Amino acid sequence: MIALLGTGIMGAGMARNIAKAGLPLRVWNRSRAKAEALADVATVADTPAEAVAGADVVITMLFDADAVDSVVEDIQAVPDAVWLQMGTIGVDATLRLAESNDRYVDAPVLGTKQPAENGTLLVLASGSEALKAKAQPVFDAVGQRTVWVSDKPGDATRLKLVLNSWILALVAGTGQAITFAESLGLDPQLFLDGIAGAASDSAYAQLKGKATIAGDFTPAFTLEGAVKDAGLIAEAMDQVGIDPTVVTAIRSVLARASERGHGDADMSAIYHGFR
Repeated sequence: MIALLGTGIMGAGMARNIAKAGLPLRVWNRSRAKAEALADVATVADTPAEAVAGADVVITMLFDADAVDSVVEDIQAVPDAVWLQMGTIGVDATLRLAESNDRYVDAPVLGTKQPAENGTLLVLASGSEALKAKAQPVFDAVGQRTVWVSDKPGDATRLKLVLNSWILALVAGTGQAITFAESLGLDPQLFLDGIAGAASDSAYAQLKGKATIAGDFTPAFTLEGAVKDAGLIAEAMDQVGIDPTVVTAIRSVLARASERGHGDADMSAIYHGFR
């Protein structure tokens, strides 16, 4: 039995792919309506404790460390369950939780709504070799590839923050260039056309750029989530002596866009923070 705690934008798609792989599944979400949408493929639990009872594997796909902390006691009460912590909660929280549970696998994923729905996420994992046999069927169900970073929980989260630092820089640069072009009286499509096919081109910049120009900020990963992740990146950089100026600036623009009412929109809505 697999228990999945957190059925938001990412967790919902992951749940359907776990069920599609033939793995029995129970789900829980703080807002029950989001879990109820999965009633055709999973058993919907009223509480985290009900969801994890008797589970072989517990997955947490929750927004932040505080949300994960709120279900820790329920998970600890299932002595034999392997715990796959697949949200992005930062290095400090990951290490703290891993120290309290020897069945903990640090397993954040890279990808947004569509890859989660398509089962094509990149799973970054670090944890004991002894836990791989139970973890891998879940990873295979939700992702197209698993990278086992090391046997030390924390290393997968460190790599996730590195990758997210690049993605946030790309999203911010795209939004800034579009806003800059518009402010100069130019058609912003000229920016995307100018980088198309060149060494500076990026499929992700084209995807997010076209959606931004069209005013389509349907969330694949929310701006508020990006604010959270940028803070975790800056914190981790500061701890190892890396200047976090760039990601701190990006976080500031993201936060401004959120304050203007775009927190639940896609992270490309950073566009609204540049004006």
